[in-house]
Amino acid sequence: MADGVPLENSRVKGLAVVKPIVFGNRSQYFGKKRESDGHTHWWQVYVKPYVENEDMSAYVKKVHFKLHESYANPQRICMKPPYEVSETGWGEFEVIIKIYFVDPTERPVTLYHLLKLFHADAHLQPQQQTPRKELVSEFYDEIIFQDPTQLMHRMLTSSKFLPTVQTKHDTNWKAKEERTLDAISNARKRVTEEISQVKERLKKHKNAIHTLRDEISRLEDPKTATL
Repeated sequence: MADGVPLENSRVKGLAVVKPIVFGNRSQYFGKKRESDGHTHWWQVYVKPYVENEDMSAYVKKVHFKLHESYANPQRICMKPPYEVSETGWGEFEVIIKIYFVDPTERPVTLYHLLKLFHADAHLQPQQQTPRKELVSEFYDEIIFQDPTQLMHRMLTSSKFLPTVQTKHDTNWKAKEERTLDAISNARKRVTEEISQVKERLKKHKNAIHTLRDEISRLEDPKTATL
């Protein structure tokens, strides 16, 4: 006990533990509309660890997926990995993903993902479209545990890995990070150049104003006017 609080519930002050995750969906076009229900795609929505094969159940109690109300059972709960839901459908909608933690004192984390089914050229005629392939729409995010309890800290640092469930990323996050950093660097350079150009123009305008004021003062000066 510490100040009346069980040791495992006491907070580790000044500590932040970051758990990177990937969430999103993959989908596949059937090739035509299914006659039984009009569905056109198979899809799967998921949350998975960024660190391949990491066992998220070490600190995650369950993951709750809220689908569109048109599904017979829109509330789907996964109690263990893999945290994913597979379905079929014909339209895109927002999936609400809520992650609950083993430590009940940690507030759940909510993610919002727009289920993506259609490729960018879906509006084109079939002969104009690129060959159909699996579509992947996923994002990188980080769950930050600030001042976790002793219990949660132990769970977060247990480093458990799954020997059977293979976590493979469809996105090359390293390459995406490099492209993003390059884009940010180039944007900063452009902003710096534009600021420099604006400062130079401002300096010229100020000089012109000073010159004009001097000229006005000279013309208004009686001594100068009588010369």
